[in-house]
Amino acid sequence: MVTLGDSFISGEAGRWAGNSNESADGYSGTDRAFAPATDTTDPHRVYGTSYDDGCNRSDSAEVNSARLRAQRLNLACSGATSTAILLPEHGGSPFKGEPSQAQQLQKAVTGRPVRAVVVSIGGNDLGFEDVITSCAKNFVKPIGAAPCAPAWGPEVRKRLPAMRTAAVKALADVTTAMNRAGHAKGSYRLVLQSYPSPLPGGARVRYPGEKYDRLTQGGCPFFDKDLTWAHDELVPQISTTLAAAARTAGAEFLDLSRAFEGREVCSDTTVHAGPGRQPSGSTSEWARFVTSGAGQGQRQESMHPNYYGQLALGTCLGLQLDRGRENHSCVNSAGSGPGAMRLRPVPDQTPNRASAPPRTSSPQMPRLTSL
Repeated sequence: MVTLGDSFISGEAGRWAGNSNESADGYSGTDRAFAPATDTTDPHRVYGTSYDDGCNRSDSAEVNSARLRAQRLNLACSGATSTAILLPEHGGSPFKGEPSQAQQLQKAVTGRPVRAVVVSIGGNDLGFEDVITSCAKNFVKPIGAAPCAPAWGPEVRKRLPAMRTAAVKALADVTTAMNRAGHAKGSYRLVLQSYPSPLPGGARVRYPGEKYDRLTQGGCPFFDKDLTWAHDELVPQISTTLAAAARTAGAEFLDLSRAFEGREVCSDTTVHAGPGRQPSGSTSEWARFVTSGAGQGQRQESMHPNYYGQLALGTCLGLQLDRGRENHSCVNSAGSGPGAMRLRPVPDQTPNRASAPPRTSSPQMPRLTSL
């Protein structure tokens, strides 16, 4: 089984088992790179040598945590766009010093049986990080702070068709690489997955009132309107667009958009680890809170599935590959850990639905803890 694509499948943020603002004891046991016996921290314990170039392939990434009997190969890299997958003759180029992922795939699977190739791509082509960063900056502006959704909503809708095209091209080059390696289409499972929402809607935040505790404690510096837009419109729009790309490319589709429901950053059904409260897959957040990188961990880990989130997505992937070649959405079980994920059928959607308009649905900067 091989995974390709970006940070959401490479295992970015798998270092963190939940979130905490308490620095003692490896941030209350959330930092898996911390060794209590030696009182040392080394991200290589989680990311291996991929930490050196920033690809951040964690030991808990989907390919490693899925419950399947198979050898596993993770070629995904944090920050990758579709260009990082493409073959050189189609515009692909090395990314972070590594060859095209399709090239690596072809070389790795030549003469070897393949059960599945799983791809996560599109978010960086769309500029998802730019959206999140812009919304967070709007929240912390001392003057003129305002939600970002009114400006970004129309811009995202304009970018979605290009994201769909990029995903289709990437999947086509994956198929070409597999053909060149001796694997005919249909002899293996080709799966395109979407992204889980790292944030809840504005009505489900445990820090009400749009105050600065969202920044200093929660690591979710966003207005209610932006949270609701990201959760209710942005993530579903991305998922619908990727579903259309999978259909065009002849791939299966795994919808993860609601996989973290109730386990998002700052969700009112989660808690931070701290003194007397150990992290837990049933109570902790499943995504990394926003961090500047000046304190705990790296900025690039922000808003990505953490250790528990990676385990949950691995469970989803295992369930998908244990079923027939249908499209599914994966959801969690309230109050349960990452092992209790469930699949639901995904109905066919019209190809152009993703491009249609969505349905409608300061003080001085304080000292930062989680950021």
